[in-house]
Amino acid sequence: MSQRLPHRGFTLIELLVALFITAIIFTLGYGAINQALNNRDLLKTRQNRLTALETTMRVFVQDFTQLAPRPVRDILGGSLLPCLSAQSAGALLGNTSSTLSATSSSLSLGSTSLSGSSSASGTASGSSSTTSPDLVSFTRAGWANPAGIQRPALERVAYRLENGVLLRMHWPVLDATETSVPLRRDLLDHVKSVTFRFMTDARQWTDQWPPLGSTSGALRLRPFAIEVTLELEDWGRIVRIIEVPT
Repeated sequence: MSQRLPHRGFTLIELLVALFITAIIFTLGYGAINQALNNRDLLKTRQNRLTALETTMRVFVQDFTQLAPRPVRDILGGSLLPCLSAQSAGALLGNTSSTLSATSSSLSLGSTSLSGSSSASGTASGSSSTTSPDLVSFTRAGWANPAGIQRPALERVAYRLENGVLLRMHWPVLDATETSVPLRRDLLDHVKSVTFRFMTDARQWTDQWPPLGSTSGALRLRPFAIEVTLELEDWGRIVRIIEVPT
């Protein structure tokens, strides 16, 4: 009759080694999952940022390709403002400590470059009080009216930069008054500056519109192209040239 061998179990050292290996595997797995979640959040953030930038550029193109040669009256109704008005950056800096005059009959109104920290006040499109001046203001066609409201297909639009946020403003009427309240749309944040340049009929770029030396006929004058330059905090300088149909 043969002897039965005694049953052998795991030693304490073997159990500790197994637990140690299991802990390492769990740690590696948790790190991989955590990294994947962080990458997903980062990717989502960048996708949202890219979508916002693409939307902003698409709005620029839709607006500037439908420029209409229709001047508007100032808020007092005493003079006309050009169908497209923008002031040079130098002129803007000279006016940031005071309110822009809404009754001015000058052809050069608005502004073309403004840093996100500006706190100037002014208007070039009919609002009575703002916290930042217009970068550019213009009349555009193609204003959709799916509800069939009794209003024109033209609208007055302006772009502003306020506390690093690019704003699109539009008025429910073309010839706005002091009581007209613009509708605001936040397009893009973390914007350091926005600059506009305009191509004249001599194929020269200018940062002011209507160009210097223009006559009264410049009220309906439109550029051949508009250059938009965005300076973003995260992506740096982005330039887009938009052709204006004649």
